[in-house]
Amino acid sequence: MSNRRSFIKKTSIGALGAIITPKLASSKIHKENSHSIKGLPIVISTWQHGIAANEEAYKLINKGFHAIDAVEAAVCVTEADPECTSVGYGGWPDRDGNVTLDACIMDHTGNCGSVSFLQHIKHPISVARKVMDKTPHVMLSGEGALQFALKNGFHKEDLLTSKAREKWEEWLKDSKYKPIINIENHDTIGLLAIDKKNNISGACTTSGLAWKMHGRVGDSPIIGAGMFVDNEVGGCCATGVGEAVMKTLGSFLIVELMRQGASPQEACEEGISRIIKNQNYKDMQIGYLAINKKGEHGAFAVQKGFNYALHQNGKNKMIDSLSFIK
Repeated sequence: MSNRRSFIKKTSIGALGAIITPKLASSKIHKENSHSIKGLPIVISTWQHGIAANEEAYKLINKGFHAIDAVEAAVCVTEADPECTSVGYGGWPDRDGNVTLDACIMDHTGNCGSVSFLQHIKHPISVARKVMDKTPHVMLSGEGALQFALKNGFHKEDLLTSKAREKWEEWLKDSKYKPIINIENHDTIGLLAIDKKNNISGACTTSGLAWKMHGRVGDSPIIGAGMFVDNEVGGCCATGVGEAVMKTLGSFLIVELMRQGASPQEACEEGISRIIKNQNYKDMQIGYLAINKKGEHGAFAVQKGFNYALHQNGKNKMIDSLSFIK
């Protein structure tokens, strides 16, 4: 009986490996863009607003802070920026004029916290961190997340800036809803960092799609969709139309592809190929950003226009991602 059980266990594991093992779209892999420059610590994040966030994270890591503290502080910079219309304070509202925020955070031990549909709190990433550190839960939503935040020292604020209100009132004139590709060259901020102890953490925060239905939640607060890290392998974060990412659990998929031997670039390209195969991708943007524990990174998007900030070897710079549609 024990031999039979051992056989079943081994064959089951083998079958699982066959399912997860990447079937890479080799004809579309850009090996010359595998970004194999090694160097730790490393901080990487989505879009132009990632430059300032990277600076904060890298500064803290160089002072000896853990990656989890660095990623939280880094995206707080973006959340507090009123000029960033897709994250935190200044984020464009839903169709009813409400700014609703989503965020998640994850450390090198697999601990994670998340908030969704949170209103009136400027820094949802810090509320997500409190969920991780102070509760047995992973996610709190809506009114419950707000109550938790207030009980833990956060204060209610009006997050709808005058500029965002003007945009919303302009949209109300015809109330047409359609996500705009690469809108103002920014979207969700996803940020990954590996510290001096070679531990990885990640954070993801957004105000979601502008003019969305009240109550809509995208991929950003979903562990494994908007962001995922594994200290044995690396991490991934996503940006763009969250519904497409949620349907494939893209960040988890890409980390698992790296576990099976794919480079970050190969894994990101395969992650996008899963979306291309089954979804109407021509009018939407999704971008993936990944790093492994060697300090290698990769990025790939459905549409051209996705870029990201990389802070490595003392240099913080913007890089244009490769894309499926040229």
